[in-house]
Amino acid sequence: MDKEIYIIRHGETELNKLGIVQGRGINSDLNDTGRSQAAAFYAMYKNVPFEKIYTSKLKRTHQTVQGFIDAGIPWEQVAGLDELAWGKWEGKPNDDNAITAFKAIVTAWDEGDYDAHFEGGESPNQVLARLKEAVDLIKSKKEEKLILICMHGRAMRLLLCLLMNKPLSEMGDFPHQNTTLYKVELTGDKFDIVEFNNTDHLK
Repeated sequence: MDKEIYIIRHGETELNKLGIVQGRGINSDLNDTGRSQAAAFYAMYKNVPFEKIYTSKLKRTHQTVQGFIDAGIPWEQVAGLDELAWGKWEGKPNDDNAITAFKAIVTAWDEGDYDAHFEGGESPNQVLARLKEAVDLIKSKKEEKLILICMHGRAMRLLLCLLMNKPLSEMGDFPHQNTTLYKVELTGDKFDIVEFNNTDHLK
């Protein structure tokens, strides 16, 4: 095994609580629940000797792993780990129009149209391209054997498809709650998931 990688989703924000899409264009803070989730994750995993932390550029990921950052673990922000941009729908009320629009685009993705996107937003293929760059960066740091990544729900699903060589239409196979953990091992060029959607720290 060359690397052990802990991949977590950020903690809850108020927009998460309200069911409103954030995406790459909304830089929201964790709410009280999100801060509690982050604290619970830190309490369970604070003794794991992480050598590096990678987060997106959005502060909800920074805030989720702040305990580890404060403990002095080196930290790098990587834009490739940002959430998919939902364009014109970011921050809009979760009404019938939004629900219909999101069902339609997810159906397009399920049917293999990975270039489908909302106006002003990103397609899965566009996110995949920047995720590949992020993975190449992380793989290139041979000295970093044990790392923690904090990112976002939809981007995490796409990342796991990339790592597992699955078609993007199977992104729905990777469920996620706020601060859920996927633990992945890298040996050579092969990734294996060894912990799947683990939320033990929230129990």
